This record gives sequence, C-alpha cells and structure tokens, in this order.
Amino acid sequence: MEQRKIMSLGRSSLVISLPKYWTEMNELKQGDVVSIAMNRDRSLVIFPGARKEREPAKITLHIESDRDISYIIRSIVACYLNGYSQIKLVSDKFFTVPQQKAIRRIVQMLYMRIMEADTKEMQIATLIDESKASIETGINRMYKISSSMCRDAFNALKNQDADLAKSAYVIDDEVDHFSYFLLRLVRRAVVDPTLANQLGVEPIQCLDYQTLIHRIEQISDQAANVAKHVVMLSGVGKRFSEPLLEKMYSTGCDALALYDKAVNALFVKDVKSANEVIENKSGIEKLDREIASLAFLREKDTEVICASCSIRDSIQRIAEYAADIAEITLNQAFKPSV
Repeated sequence: MEQRKIMSLGRSSLVISLPKYWTEMNELKQGDVVSIAMNRDRSLVIFPGARKEREPAKITLHIESDRDISYIIRSIVACYLNGYSQIKLVSDKFFTVPQQKAIRRIVQMLYMRIMEADTKEMQIATLIDESKASIETGINRMYKISSSMCRDAFNALKNQDADLAKSAYVIDDEVDHFSYFLLRLVRRAVVDPTLANQLGVEPIQCLDYQTLIHRIEQISDQAANVAKHVVMLSGVGKRFSEPLLEKMYSTGCDALALYDKAVNALFVKDVKSANEVIENKSGIEKLDREIASLAFLREKDTEVICASCSIRDSIQRIAEYAADIAEITLNQAFKPSV
C-alpha cells in the first residue's frame, strides 16, 4: 500500500497529492472534480469525476420454449440474488402456460413486478429502495414468522390437527419471501461499499447474516415437513400412539426453545446463553433415540413409522441449526475491533 504525507495548505486546510499514475489512468487534470466517500472503518474512497447514481443492473435471459420450469426459476432467482434489478426474459418461440404461471409465482415471491409482457417477452423489475431497508429488522421479522410456524406445527402434531398443520405449512412461503430479499441485500452489501454504509453493515457481518438467514429458512422447512406428515397421516386416517406423540411433541418444543434462545442470544450478544444452546443440543440427540425406540417397538404401521422417522429428523435438524446460530454469537464475540 502506498503512503503519502499530509501537507498544510493555508491556515486550516490539510491536503495530500493524488498519484500521478492514477490521474493519468483516469485522464484527470487540474480543475477536474473528484468524489470522496467515507467507509464505516473511516477510510476514504476517491472516485474520478462527479459520482453518478449507479444505473440499475440489467440482464437478458434467453429461454427455449421447451426449457424445464425449474431451470427458469433457478435462473431468475440467481439473477435476483446477484443484484440485477431488471430482468428481461425472451422466449425463442413463446412462453407456455406452465412457464408463465411459474414465472409469475417466483416474481411475486421475490417482491418484483412484471412491467411489460407478451407471449414472447417479459420485463420484470424490483421497485424496492434497498438503501432504506434494515437487515436486522428483516431478520427479526423472518425469525418471528419462522418461530410461530414451528410452534403451530408442533401443536398440530400434538392434537393431530390437519387444518392447523395446513395453515402452518403455507406460512413457509412468507419465510421464503424474506429469505430471498435479505440474501440479495447482504450479497450486494459485500460488493457495494456505499450500500453497506447505508445499511450500516460491515463485510464480515454479511457472512454471519447470510448463515443466519439460511438457518432460519432451513428451520422453517423442517417445520413445514412436520406439518406435511400430520396432514398426510390424517388423509389416510392413521394416528401416532399417545406415548410416541407425547415424546415427539415435548422434544420438538425443546428444540424450538433452543432455537428461540439462540436467536435472542444473538440479538443481545449473550455469549453465555449461546454456549448453553450448543451444550444442550446433545439433550435433543438423547431424546431422539427415545423416540426411535418408541416408534419401532410400539408402532405397527409402516406409514406411521416412516412419518415418525421423518419428524424425528426434522426435530434434530432444528436443534442443529439452532446450535449453528449460537455459534455465530460466539464468533462475533471474539471479532477484533477496527
């Protein structure tokens, strides 16, 4: 890194000279204007010329009429997460009805809008001013929806209530809404210092936020899995035995308590509570073995046994993801000060 000495100019001004190779590379001369921005670490960034507002990033995707729908969705999501604000879709022939329905659904989930559309082209754009967003507020709302969803899923399991299970299952889409938007924010903040300053985040925080967002979304997926099996068993008129049901419910509530404790510890930077979450995860593993014993010794129906195994796995994963969140708190506690 090149170093330059600060010089005095007049009674109160301090100046440094600009490197000659930099001024020549940017074709700057005496009297030209440069722009200066301060980063969160109090360093300065100098831009040649008067800095203009960044143009919205645009991309065009060419899609074959027989292209698999899942590929189209993945491509749109990838463009969105990489910061593109305007995505143009062009079909080689025309968009089929299933393709149109899939595109409209993912556009809605990404908080985007279809600005122009016909049978061959679609222009979609995001209209949200991301500089006004708050990552922490968004994560907090995402967590509350996820936690409520888990609670409803386990209550549906306890009462074998298919209607409550269906209600909990569809809430997973709301968590996905937040997940896509927040992941886009943190990915853009890593490569855009100006946006990072506006959001009040540092690059190393973005790595932790990305892990946290993924874990919250994955916990919601596990809650959706529990709800799905409640609905499926209800549909075929089958039920868990009371001892197995009670054990799964209580263990699920214990895993949910670890999740709540881990997230709250992260928000208030409580290292002690975070460490307790990590240590108590082994308790869920012990209860998981007890559930397995009840399932294979008491249950006779293969569908019920398979459903209990899947629910066991979801409960254990919730506890594991909670421990991952707790580890973020520990890692942040030892972050060096700038």
